[in-house]
Amino acid sequence: MQTEAQTLVHPLKPVWSRDSQILILGSFPSVLSRKSAFYYGNPQNRFWKVLAEVFHAPLPENNEGKRALLIANGIALWDVIASCRICGSADSSIADVVPNDLSGLLSQAPIQRILLNGKTAERLFYRYNSGFSIPVIALPSTSPANAAWNLERLCKAWGAALKV
Repeated sequence: MQTEAQTLVHPLKPVWSRDSQILILGSFPSVLSRKSAFYYGNPQNRFWKVLAEVFHAPLPENNEGKRALLIANGIALWDVIASCRICGSADSSIADVVPNDLSGLLSQAPIQRILLNGKTAERLFYRYNSGFSIPVIALPSTSPANAAWNLERLCKAWGAALKV
C-alpha cells in the first residue's frame, strides 16, 4: 500500500542544554518518532543502541531516559528539516524542504562539532547551510534501511566521531 505524500511541520523541539558540545542532526522524524513524540522512535533504528554502547550506558527505555543520555553526554539532537513533503518515513520521498534555522541553538550552546546521521541529512545540511567554523562530520545512518552497516560497524564509526 503506497502512502500519499503529506506536507508536515517538524513536531519535535531540539534537545539540548547549555553544556551541549555535539549537535547530531537527522533528516526528519519518522512516523514512529512522530507517534512517540521523540527522536528515533522506531525500535529497529539503532541510534539509541549506538549511543548506549559508545557511552557504556544502559539502553534508555523511555523518552526521559533518552533525553538524559543525550544531556549527560553533552549532545544536542535535532533535524535538518523544519517542514517538508514526505511519504510515510521515506527519506527518498522528501521534497519541498524548509530547513531548520540552526543559528539560535548554535548561539546558545558551545557546540564544537556537528554530526550528520545519514546521507539525506548530509545532502540537505550542505544544501541549506554553509560557512560553519566548526567541524561537520557525516556518519552512516543508524536507520534499519542501512543494512550495509551492522551495529558493530556503526558503533566504531559513531564512537570515533563522538569521542574526538
